[in-house]
Amino acid sequence: MTSNDDDFAALFEASIQTKRFERGQTIEGTIVAIGPEVAFVNVGGKGEATIDLVELQDEDGDVEVNVGDRIQAVVVSTGGGLVLSRRLALGAANAGQLEDAFRAGLPVEGKVEKATKGGLEVRIARQRAFCPMSQIDTVRTEDASVHEGRVYSFRIIEYRDGGEKFVVSRRALLEEEQKTKSVEVRKSIVVGSVITGRVVSVRDFGAFVDLGAGVQGLLHVSEMAWARVSKAEDVVKPGDEVTVKVLRVDDVTRQIALGLKQLSADPWAAIAESYAIGQVCQGRVTRIADFGAFVELEAGVEALAHMSTFAPTGRAGGWSKSISVGMAGAFEVLSIDPDKKRIGVALVEAGSAKGSEVRTGIAPGARVTGKVERHETFGVFVYLAPGRTGLMPLSETGVEKGADIKKAFPAGSDVDVIVLEADPQGRRIRVSHKAIDAAAEAAVVREYTERATEAQSGSFSGSLADKLRGALKR
Repeated sequence: MTSNDDDFAALFEASIQTKRFERGQTIEGTIVAIGPEVAFVNVGGKGEATIDLVELQDEDGDVEVNVGDRIQAVVVSTGGGLVLSRRLALGAANAGQLEDAFRAGLPVEGKVEKATKGGLEVRIARQRAFCPMSQIDTVRTEDASVHEGRVYSFRIIEYRDGGEKFVVSRRALLEEEQKTKSVEVRKSIVVGSVITGRVVSVRDFGAFVDLGAGVQGLLHVSEMAWARVSKAEDVVKPGDEVTVKVLRVDDVTRQIALGLKQLSADPWAAIAESYAIGQVCQGRVTRIADFGAFVELEAGVEALAHMSTFAPTGRAGGWSKSISVGMAGAFEVLSIDPDKKRIGVALVEAGSAKGSEVRTGIAPGARVTGKVERHETFGVFVYLAPGRTGLMPLSETGVEKGADIKKAFPAGSDVDVIVLEADPQGRRIRVSHKAIDAAAEAAVVREYTERATEAQSGSFSGSLADKLRGALKR
């Protein structure tokens, strides 16, 4: 056969393939080549169709298919070769094609003409369609008029009676696009990665951040700053752009935990160099609990002033009446545990000595003044200094057996004691009030003895002088 015969055979075969299809018919094919303006689709046998490259591009203009990919499209022309479309262009579809698009789920283009009650009126291929307000976008639109005059792609969700019942949705297409993109976005979200997102909503417990394509992560209030945050809205607001770090990704629940404070230095990292036991620093009471008060020493560093570090008042919870949230004052560092991020402090009252100075004086034989903390069947606990409480056994109270110990030593009252025993850590301290009385009696006896001795010495000296004077006279 000649070359002309070959060309005629090819054209004849193509015409046969073309006659197999009708306009409006939905078919599937495989991309065999991609040109600068159109792509070629193998639709079976030797038949090939073309589709405009624009219909295969995403919003950024990038071709979203490759050679070998299968696509579904609608036949829009059979004359001079098959021409396919994945979306019916504005005004280029008839009623039959619209019904085919409805059955195939293909998008169609339409122009929003005006807002009506509960939705929008859309013109598609010389027919009027209705788009409910909830279906025009993925986010709530307060003013429907912003869509008037715009051309969008829609999906037909209801088509009956030749278009008498014609309902479309733009939201369905947007959600599909988001779902496709979200797969790629989630691949980039790994633990430790730093991502920029936009705050979608703010709740009491934190904020939801859109990381792209509708993928959201939770920025919990505890992860917003090293300092305590009482309200999430004090840090972020809807619409804010934030850079966050991915802390956890749960593949099962698809939940993503985000952090903001992790992008700044942790103040606890240098806590051992910043604070030392016995150091007095300024702090502010941030909250009060049943067991003590939390004190902010610096942004992100909170210490605990335990209830045992406050002098007893004789009333349950009376220690908490001496402080209030927001109160600033001087606090002495009692303990530091960098690993557990804990610091123990005690309030230093104005005009009083530091606790460390008082604790240094708590040694065997020392006389100190304390406050009655509580009573037990075996004795009385006496508060001596922050972190130092001594036990005064019943035998060391000096109170007669059977007497009312609570009446003799009321809770919160001052009591003078002598330290009988004290270990260096201050965990075991034994004190005695009876020793005070004994020491006082001993002092009285000693003073009396000294006076008597001096009197006797003076009397002897006087007699001897008289004798000497008498002798001299003689």
